[in-house]
Amino acid sequence: MRTLITNGHIVTAIADYAGDILIDGEKITAIGLPGAFASLQADTVFDAQGNYVFPGAIDVHTHMELPLPTTVASDDFETGTIAAACGGTTTILDFANQQRGHTLAEALQAWHDKADGKAVIDYGFHITITDLAAAPETAMDEMITAGVTTFKLLMAYPGTFMVDDETMYRVMRRSAKIGGLVMVHAENGIVIDLLVREAVAAGHTAPGFHALTRPSILEGEATQRAITLAAYAEAPLYIVHVSCAHSLRAVAAARTRGLPVWGETCPQYLYLNDSHYAAPGFAGAKFVCTPPMRSVADNEALWLGLQQRELQVVSTDHAPFNFASQKELGLHDFTKIPNGLPGVEHRVMLLYEGVRTGKLALQHFVDLVATTPARLFGLYPRKGTIAPGSDADLVIWNPERSMTISAATQHQRVDYTPYEGMQVQGVPDTVLLRGQTIVQNGEYVGGKGGGKYLPRATFSEQLM
Repeated sequence: MRTLITNGHIVTAIADYAGDILIDGEKITAIGLPGAFASLQADTVFDAQGNYVFPGAIDVHTHMELPLPTTVASDDFETGTIAAACGGTTTILDFANQQRGHTLAEALQAWHDKADGKAVIDYGFHITITDLAAAPETAMDEMITAGVTTFKLLMAYPGTFMVDDETMYRVMRRSAKIGGLVMVHAENGIVIDLLVREAVAAGHTAPGFHALTRPSILEGEATQRAITLAAYAEAPLYIVHVSCAHSLRAVAAARTRGLPVWGETCPQYLYLNDSHYAAPGFAGAKFVCTPPMRSVADNEALWLGLQQRELQVVSTDHAPFNFASQKELGLHDFTKIPNGLPGVEHRVMLLYEGVRTGKLALQHFVDLVATTPARLFGLYPRKGTIAPGSDADLVIWNPERSMTISAATQHQRVDYTPYEGMQVQGVPDTVLLRGQTIVQNGEYVGGKGGGKYLPRATFSEQLM
């Protein structure tokens, strides 16, 4: 099947030009000047006049169907990937979480079972390591063979996900040897746990105490500690969901020293702040995520960090829980509020506001949402760019159309959005996944379960 996109304003991380794109089957076969393929017969033709054409966006940080001790995230791999597609995202990387006492292979299989036949866009996995006794470092080699080339460690949540410094160093050392990339959730979990226990004992149980017991300085301290351990292990390091200036400064300083360190932030840390925890009644629970919302000054620091390329990726940490019945589990105790926000549908539109308001250049925007994620996570040039031979994952983007973000119209399966009422200008009209139209006029029109699992190259292979 041959598809032609004509009269598009094509934008990649390194180029910006008018052109036509010829697609045969799942791949881009040729790119030419406007009208270059007029003599060819195409089964489908899209006239992109007045619109941008971007590579399909990649969200490298999602938690579909995330199980917690008392509930499960409201989006599964079907609803969550439909929402992602409607927002211009054609690939996600989700986290397969090792349970203590279980192997990495068991964790990976559990997430394959969740996604297989349900995901409507392409997907891959990171593996979250919690227990080296049940899964020694050599088990990481099996993950590489399975195409899972990134390993996540959490310095928060003692008793469940948190690992100690010895485990971190051992995983980093092994990852460096086998060509992997370690991702770290950086917060000082031990001190935070003390602050949480003290707050609850004092009767401070409202949602705002979630933020007050997780101060930004403890994120910064943990980020610096992770960087130090990675430097000693000679391992590349990726810091997830940087939320504050403390953590940003640590990442920026490491990069200035030439260390292989990368930083990710999320739209919530660019647009939302700690004032939301003062919402009337229990409404502040809608904004409970980890790390929590920070100050307006931190918002501004992160925008500047993006502009100066001190942060390289914007993803979502999409972990949706309904306000009614799920967030309300913590109605009388903030520690019982499921941590997480919905965001996979609106990430690209929210970041495009940075282009529209002059904070980001257009090519830099594409780099943040598509190209650098593909490069860092072993998917480039199959994904993340527009070039002959690449997958035909493409977004025809209408820069003039506006929409108001609302729970009433979103595709995420959750009863609220933290961006309720925010107006954005610039939305995806048409989205193609490997040459197939899956979104038209902002609505999902694809079939069921058309996403493919993506085995990924190692970090060291990708950078060759």
